[in-house]
Amino acid sequence: MNNISRRDFVYRTGLGVAALAAGTSEKAQASVSPRRQNGLLVRGGTVVTSEGQSKVDVRVRDGVITEIGPGLVPDGERVIDAEDLLLLPGGIDPHAHLTQGEDTPPQYLFADHLTSGSEAALAGGITTIGNMTYPGQGVTIQEGIARDEEFVRQEAIADIMLHPVLIDPSELDETRIQELIEAGHTSIKIFMVISSFDQNLEDYVRVMRQAGEAGLMSVVHCEDPAIIAEATRALVKEGKSALRHYAGSRPLLSETIATRRAIAYCETTGAPIYVVHLSAAEPLDICREAQRRGLPVYVETRPLYLHFTSERFQEPDGPLYVGQPPLREPADVEALWKGLEDGSVHTLGSDTVAWSREQKMDPSLNIEDLRPGVPGMQEMYPVLFSEGVVKGRISLERFVELNSTNSARLFGLYPRKGTIAVGSDADITIWDPNDTRTIELEDMLSRAGFSLFEGWEVTGWPLVTIRRGEVAYENGRITAEPGSGQVLRRGPTQLARWQPATLAPSLG
Repeated sequence: MNNISRRDFVYRTGLGVAALAAGTSEKAQASVSPRRQNGLLVRGGTVVTSEGQSKVDVRVRDGVITEIGPGLVPDGERVIDAEDLLLLPGGIDPHAHLTQGEDTPPQYLFADHLTSGSEAALAGGITTIGNMTYPGQGVTIQEGIARDEEFVRQEAIADIMLHPVLIDPSELDETRIQELIEAGHTSIKIFMVISSFDQNLEDYVRVMRQAGEAGLMSVVHCEDPAIIAEATRALVKEGKSALRHYAGSRPLLSETIATRRAIAYCETTGAPIYVVHLSAAEPLDICREAQRRGLPVYVETRPLYLHFTSERFQEPDGPLYVGQPPLREPADVEALWKGLEDGSVHTLGSDTVAWSREQKMDPSLNIEDLRPGVPGMQEMYPVLFSEGVVKGRISLERFVELNSTNSARLFGLYPRKGTIAVGSDADITIWDPNDTRTIELEDMLSRAGFSLFEGWEVTGWPLVTIRRGEVAYENGRITAEPGSGQVLRRGPTQLARWQPATLAPSLG
């Protein structure tokens, strides 16, 4: 792992063991015809894209949308009645960590693999997952990709885009970057939080420049390892190693300074960067200022930071909320919602790391030895809809941008994905905006055995999820088979043109 021990990598990234669907409403059940013939016709729904809304019918043939318009006449296909329902582009979760393959080492086994993770995603209206692919000891990036592509072909139900993780930057030169492009993998994941980042800084910056010039997106985890190490050391010395002190072990300064550095590399090289799981007001302000200056800086946040604050760590089940970075303060939550509204936050990613409840609550864990990350793909967009659209914080169009269109553009999938248009993949979520229900653990398809949103009442729920023309989820159950998901070949990233006066993004 190039000057980084396995334990250090696990601790810094949280991607190994540090300690070595909801049921469909009666209305939707009645509205779905049982016929399964050649293609689909979804009638009477309101199509919502990032550009607007229209009440039209949508015809699907061979996995692709072939016709959109009012009053389409059935032609031997299965008909789905979507009257009073919304038709949304299939959700794209740009950031997940799902266990891949039965031969995965035990220290990297999460509760959810590509099959169960797909099930949770589809039940939440998500048709595409961005999964991190780690080369592993002695394995090249290309070899890791080939291995994980085979896992997708065997296990996945949702479509999968792979984000290759760059541990040794000397491995990538212009030739190998071009090989990634030709293979359709147009992003690389960089962990600033690992100690080897600074040890190999010149090579990392070179790769970012070359990747940007070639049309790849650098996906960056912004935390500073030295600050984290010093803060953790001080707490341990004071006898404060329990996880209730977790927020102090990864202070905001760590994220802020790393975000400033990432933007400096962006400005120096011209390379676009995608800042993952941004958690707080201060780093968001730094990104917003860079965006105003026209820099290609894009921001993802995650449900943890929109709905919870650091006080959760003081509760008996506090370890369930441990993620990287940690939960922040109420002012940070409000700042992130403002970012969703004004466009300075582009996407919402689950950053799913589905440890089981038992793994998360292991009493031996502490701020030096922890299991960061939570499940949440199934709940992510219903909670965003309920807390955002229903409460008037974001528009329907903005909801679609956040959960689909922006990810499709930034990761080279648009317009195949991310919209409902003739010629696009028939990835459609049929959404009931008026369905109010309580999130119950028994309805969650993740194998983790817990949901941070258990007991929450939400309004708005996906009833049917169509992936490339196949009904993959309906009546509260998965109807597509493992191995039906595809590895997505992607084009270059499509950057945003910013309008600084309003901070309204125009991606394209």
